Amino acid sequence: MGISSEHVLKDILDRHILRRMAWGRSFQRGEDYFTRERVRSLVEHEGIITAGVIGTREYRVKLWAADGNLEFSCTCPVGTDGAFCKHCVAVGLTWLEQGSEGRPAPKKTAKPAVTMDDVRAYLAGLEKDEVVDMLMKQAMEDFHLRQRLLLTAAKRRPAGLDLAAYHQVIDRAIEPDDFVRYDEMYDYIRGVHDTIDSIAELLKEGCAAEVIDLAEHALTVVEEAINEVDDSDGFMGDILARLQDLHLDACRKAKPNPEELARRLFEWELHADWDTFSGAAETYARVLGKKGLAVYRQLAEKEWARVPELKPGQDDPDKWGKRFRITHIMETLARQSGDVEAIVAVMKRDLSSAYDYLQIAETYQQARKRDLALEWAERGIKAFPQQTDWRLRELLATEYHRRKRHDEAMALVWATFTEQPSLAQYRNLKRHSDRISQWPVWRAKALATIREQIAKAKRESQKKRWPQFFRADHSELVRIFLWEKDVEAAWREAQEGGCSNDLWLELAAKREKDHPQDALTAYQKQIEPTLAQTNNEAYRRAVGFLRQIRHLMDRLGRSSEFARYLESVRAAHKRKRNFMKLLGRAKWS
Repeated sequence: MGISSEHVLKDILDRHILRRMAWGRSFQRGEDYFTRERVRSLVEHEGIITAGVIGTREYRVKLWAADGNLEFSCTCPVGTDGAFCKHCVAVGLTWLEQGSEGRPAPKKTAKPAVTMDDVRAYLAGLEKDEVVDMLMKQAMEDFHLRQRLLLTAAKRRPAGLDLAAYHQVIDRAIEPDDFVRYDEMYDYIRGVHDTIDSIAELLKEGCAAEVIDLAEHALTVVEEAINEVDDSDGFMGDILARLQDLHLDACRKAKPNPEELARRLFEWELHADWDTFSGAAETYARVLGKKGLAVYRQLAEKEWARVPELKPGQDDPDKWGKRFRITHIMETLARQSGDVEAIVAVMKRDLSSAYDYLQIAETYQQARKRDLALEWAERGIKAFPQQTDWRLRELLATEYHRRKRHDEAMALVWATFTEQPSLAQYRNLKRHSDRISQWPVWRAKALATIREQIAKAKRESQKKRWPQFFRADHSELVRIFLWEKDVEAAWREAQEGGCSNDLWLELAAKREKDHPQDALTAYQKQIEPTLAQTNNEAYRRAVGFLRQIRHLMDRLGRSSEFARYLESVRAAHKRKRNFMKLLGRAKWS
């Protein structure tokens, strides 16, 4: 970057930019790391700041300037996702405290006695063999450095780029020696990205054909490695996506034989378990051209001919495997043609569920072929009259309304409501009945149905061996009345039949102002079930409820009661040591 970049870094890096770039509470946490002196080995060279930060483990941070902006990288999970993390903040603050040109450094912290400029001067004075020996020794201890050197050597051989050697280096970088645990993933992923960086550099150097080969080899190795790592954060999916993007860029530059490429892409898309090259007929359309697409289509149609039709209720053991992939391939080809009937012809091969009919109806609806959309929606309802897909009923009801067949539309909407008597379907029922100005009638019917189902659930719970575990309450009615902004009705339902804890809290918050006694009762009911969870988070919530209780007792003129109430809680839960500590630290005045 040079001196000019260094001056730019000094111009843009200050507390304000660190605070502005920080993600969530990263600035405060980074400031804490800085205060606790978690930053190690901070050095600055040619406008780049590097350092280690001790967190759960040691993370590596880089800060530099580019085009007037502060750029950054960190090996922690947040930094790997592209966010300006607390470790970046801590490094930035440490660099500022050390002082830079134009800024006096605090007396307690001196600038490093030895800088990277001193290191450069030292290295420049060594003999070439001494530098080589030093680098080789370090490479034997540093896996990532060793990988970079091996990749560089593979492409700098006198005979030219050695693909076989490159393959070996890719294998060493990606194939795990043992299962990669979650806490090891960031180092592992860093090594994989370093390898892909090296392949990407080859593309810039004009080796597009070689990059196609290397990208395909790397994809094969990554697909095999996925089962050998803890990929809870989804990094391997990002690796696959990056390699596919690199492969596409290389194909656009190299213009490989389209027919051979079509065969490779088709086989990969048909058999890969990780959606590799999914939708290749569309993504690679320009690269494949007419000849390549013709081969691709020929291969797809040959495979498609082996796929059996599925009628309502039938199943295919391979439905979510090879069948799913060839279906997606055929749909991609059909969409490229722009012919809605070609798309439907593919979809009609599988009519095993109500959702399949829905997809066809939606396809016709989007093509403004509403009569056909109606026909397929009706066929779906006929094939699956019970417990059908509610979205299919919804589509058909909308079409019936459009044709003034309102009674048929409402019958469908009501069927869905009776199967799922929830707030969501209550709102949907209102939306449809409002179209024909009949909400009061349907509202009364809906509320009566919910009450009937609650009564039925209560009767059935009494027949259970442990009825307390099958308690039916009035939560859904409370939700409905709260949605209608009828807090009084919601409160009555909660009082009569009970409701979930989250609803009690919502009711308490809404009644605090005008009905403090009701809110007080609600908060007091939360104490015992909350403390029964016996964890620190529950204890903190309980202390919060106690603060609300004290506030409400003060409002009701019953301040003297709180001390006795608090003592009763202490006595009942004195064995919960962490809760006792929280109560002891809390200030009740």
